[in-house]
Amino acid sequence: MFLQPPNPTRASAFLPWAVSRHWDDLETEATTRTRFQIFLYFICAFQNISCGIHYLASVFMTVSPYHTCRPPGNVSRVLFHNISSWRLEDIWILFFTGHDDQIIVQLQNGEVWELTSCHRFRRDDKSGLNSDYNGRKSSFPCVDGYIYDKSKWDSTVVTEWNLVCNREWFAKMIQPAFMLGVLLGAMIFGYLSDRIGRRLVLWFTSTGIFFFGIAAAFSSDYYSFMIARFLLAMSGSGYLVVVFVYVTEFIGVKSRTWACIHMHSFFSIGTMVVALTGYFVRTWWIYQIVLSTVTAPFFLCCWILPETPFWLLSEGRYEEAQRVVDTMAKWNRASSCKLSELLSLDLNGPVGNEPLEVKKHNLLDLFYDWNVGTRTLTVWLIWFTGCLGFYFFSLNSVHLGGSEYLNLFLMGAVEIPAYIFICWGMDRIGRRNILAFSLISGALLCGVVMVIPKDHFTWTVVVTMAGKFAIGASFGLIYLYTAELYPTMVRSVAVGSGSMVSRVGSIMAPFWVSLSSAWTFLPQLLVGILAFISGLLTLMLPETMGRPLATTWEEATKQDTEKESSGKLFPTTNNTALEKVEVIDSGVSGFGE
Repeated sequence: MFLQPPNPTRASAFLPWAVSRHWDDLETEATTRTRFQIFLYFICAFQNISCGIHYLASVFMTVSPYHTCRPPGNVSRVLFHNISSWRLEDIWILFFTGHDDQIIVQLQNGEVWELTSCHRFRRDDKSGLNSDYNGRKSSFPCVDGYIYDKSKWDSTVVTEWNLVCNREWFAKMIQPAFMLGVLLGAMIFGYLSDRIGRRLVLWFTSTGIFFFGIAAAFSSDYYSFMIARFLLAMSGSGYLVVVFVYVTEFIGVKSRTWACIHMHSFFSIGTMVVALTGYFVRTWWIYQIVLSTVTAPFFLCCWILPETPFWLLSEGRYEEAQRVVDTMAKWNRASSCKLSELLSLDLNGPVGNEPLEVKKHNLLDLFYDWNVGTRTLTVWLIWFTGCLGFYFFSLNSVHLGGSEYLNLFLMGAVEIPAYIFICWGMDRIGRRNILAFSLISGALLCGVVMVIPKDHFTWTVVVTMAGKFAIGASFGLIYLYTAELYPTMVRSVAVGSGSMVSRVGSIMAPFWVSLSSAWTFLPQLLVGILAFISGLLTLMLPETMGRPLATTWEEATKQDTEKESSGKLFPTTNNTALEKVEVIDSGVSGFGE
């Protein structure tokens, strides 16, 4: 089963070409009178902030602070590195490693205990409070819980349910389980949006984002928290999938590419909101509630969103579609159009009276022949590398040194110029060249991080930001490039399967960060190798800049033979007509965050 995004083509498969053509003509005639589209765009984009928030909220919720086993009684004195104290909480400023350091405490009953992060030992022989002891010890599990360092966070999910030591893997599963929900949500809601409409899915998923976000904050145990987060992930992913289709079906071709790519910018704003909220709110459930309230404005006003005329027409609901078009014209102070006239005129249009034959395609069609199969595997590797690198840089930012809040904020902020860069470069330098440059640059920057001395964390943060810029640019561009590499009949299958592969990368990203326990720079080394290989393989793909979208396998495979040619595919009548409708696929880029 692969990830199938909602298909604007399917929803408009029987939409007459004249309607699609007139839709773009209206935008051309009234480029300064598009208030309705602008209003809808920013309402929908605002909710993307909430999605960006919840995708990375676990960065601070799952912080594992320094901890030690709780002694079995009241402490009278504490000894740590030959420094004596009366309170156990006072030693955290000196606590560094959590495994090698041991704390010696004397209880009020005279017993002396040695405490480590996951074990505790009672000295069987009576002795004073000293670090030099060679007598017998009895080992006991940490059945009384743990004492945590609260100098940074008052509480986290880890401290709430003691997700340390032999329960540490429970904490490590929080983010991968969330990403698994993202995968499942995209599959379910992508399908539903074609069946029940874009607007209902936007309503349902927005409601889910709000209520499941609040439910996670009030979870009484780990398992209910995980269920709430899983449903939250499904809702957020479903929204991201559908909102990009929703936006593309309201925006004309001229502005579609820019509008869709910059929807990612609002996602990155969510990352910055997480950093700011984490800095000011240090209790995990309050932190979760604050982040969840960001979606409240959209939740309260999403009922005003209309259904898209494209979907209404595909369902034969012509009167409702006409009312939406009239509303748009009224808002934009432009003349409306009669859909009934366009529909009747289309009988003599370039597509003629013959209905379009719809044939279902599956994943095997992406391996049409050897060349297409090789192209598919290359594209899948780019998807995987882009998503893995995107989340690795974000999740690892809290381990770079300095302020973890500032680091994460900068990792979000650097994505915005990255998206501006690809919008500027893809129509000047080309999709393939920009993508290859971004991937190879990201690989080289991973290598640079590895040679920076550990105490120069400022330079580490700067170079990591540059790496996130490069990987973010490649990740933002791969959606559009994938859509342009495949013909009409499998375009949604190609983008959907690529998104599924990318989700595997996002599920692996938290475990990838943990590889630093084996060697500090092992994660950067592996990401760099993958990015470098992906960049080189990208150079083997055809350039799609300035070429009409392929509608047949012959046109798609012809791209390979024209890699070095600047010529364009010959625009047949069928090609030109379908390009007007199918170009909407290039905007389906919502499920990649």
